[in-house]
Amino acid sequence: MGDAKLANISSEEQKSAPVVFSLPEQVMPDMWLTDYDSLSYNDSDGYWEPPIDRNLLATLTRRNPQHGGIVVSRANMAAGRFISGGMSAQEVQAAILNLVQFGDVALLKIRNGFKQIVRLFPLPSYRTRVAGDGGAIVLERNNQYRKYKSSDIIWVRQYDPVQQVYGCPDYLGGLQAALLNEDATLFRRKYFINGAHMGFILYATDPNLDADVEDELKEKIQDSKGVGNFRSLFVNIPNGKEKGLQIIPVGNFESKDEFINVKNVSAQDVLNAHRFPPGLAGIIPANNAGLGDPTKYDAMYFKNETKPLINNLVDAVARDIETHNKLELQFDLKPNN
Repeated sequence: MGDAKLANISSEEQKSAPVVFSLPEQVMPDMWLTDYDSLSYNDSDGYWEPPIDRNLLATLTRRNPQHGGIVVSRANMAAGRFISGGMSAQEVQAAILNLVQFGDVALLKIRNGFKQIVRLFPLPSYRTRVAGDGGAIVLERNNQYRKYKSSDIIWVRQYDPVQQVYGCPDYLGGLQAALLNEDATLFRRKYFINGAHMGFILYATDPNLDADVEDELKEKIQDSKGVGNFRSLFVNIPNGKEKGLQIIPVGNFESKDEFINVKNVSAQDVLNAHRFPPGLAGIIPANNAGLGDPTKYDAMYFKNETKPLINNLVDAVARDIETHNKLELQFDLKPNN
């Protein structure tokens, strides 16, 4: 339709037509990353494909400082309560980190020569898939994988109302805010690395400008600024009229920049997605009132978020027939002082 309309435009109309710099961009081109209704089964390898791209969940903690810090902090808050059980403190911390970051974790039952379970080991959620029989398949290099029977696996999941094969991380509502924070930071880095900032047009009208001087000016403009998204331009129009060539800025990056607002709002959205108190997230208060008593926030967060997370892990192990009363996990669930 668009091409047909352009074909009917005369040459004179095309000359006066406005210049289009870019086409509209979709706000959420990768909607499939989080928008799902059912799961697909990998018949060749015998496992269910995860509903959320696990590479996205893995890299997101390194792409947004608030999200990455909160994920680790949530895991540390829960793991710090560990007392004893079928895993070491380090393994408990890894299990909870997987559970928070990916929404599920598979605990492998380690057996001795008599087929008795001696301990539990958390498999890496990033590479672990749910097998067709309910067991686990861990993807390895060179298209190899290691399969574990369902009787050797304890699955711990954050409940997902859409499907119950995998768990679903509870922070997905803040995904777009986390990515927006990254976009704003990368844009600002390009702004400074480029050096030319928003760029400029050096407009000269001197008919006596020496050609060598003109070439030198062009070279200086091109070489003195870093290469980036923003370029500068030198134009010499002998005896040109005033304002014969102009540039109308679409925004003043220096005085009307929304960078700080974008960073603050996106950070707040990430905190909301995790239901994490700003007073525990290292947020600098914007006014003299401060962020309140962090010990009270910590106590409330433990009651509403950390304790249920711990109970989810403890309950999954306790309900397994083989680990019942043998390798149960013990945590300190007393309220904070």
